[in-house]
Amino acid sequence: MALLQEKERKYLREKFEALPQPVKMIMFTQEIECAYCQETRQLSEELAGLSDKISLEVCDLVKDREVAEHYQVDKIPAIVLMKGGDQPKDYGIRYYGVPAGYEFSSLVEDIAMIGWGESGLSAATKTELARLTTPLHLQVFVTPTCPYCPPAVLLAHQFAFESDLVRADMVEAIEFPHLSQKYEVRGVPRTVINETVHLEGAAPESMLLARVRQALVEG
Repeated sequence: MALLQEKERKYLREKFEALPQPVKMIMFTQEIECAYCQETRQLSEELAGLSDKISLEVCDLVKDREVAEHYQVDKIPAIVLMKGGDQPKDYGIRYYGVPAGYEFSSLVEDIAMIGWGESGLSAATKTELARLTTPLHLQVFVTPTCPYCPPAVLLAHQFAFESDLVRADMVEAIEFPHLSQKYEVRGVPRTVINETVHLEGAAPESMLLARVRQALVEG
């Protein structure tokens, strides 16, 4: 049974048709699929089937260990979203857990961002991110029923798009309870920056940038 309704398919075909750049999805699962691996794989397959601008590679976390290590993927289900084609580029954009519910919109907007090659961030934020010299790891904890989570995920992924030093993960809090416990996730969205600094809620880019500065100072 298809996950996407025909109305959604029509809208997405039209949205993706105009993309000037190819987008590649690498989905990680395993031979005996995890609780949400099958749904994540099916969703990825349905999305890739909507446009010749979107390609999909399905990898096994264990059998394709070298690929997983290359993309720093350590849990499943996982999706690496990157520029495809003859000149591929990995922006450090990751999804851990099924991007279902409200989070499906994050995945769609990320595909559009990569396909158009524009983050949409302000010129001031782009300039500051271009000056980074220290790696940043953003983890945005979400749940599928949270309407405030997609803006937080998209903003983190916009930061990753603009800087090779930024890696940004969407982490589905329910699917990875050990991480939720580790980072004391009591509500979502919760953005964890370099393990030490936290940001609650769907904050504007200026606030996330301020927390990034704090993390760099404390780090």
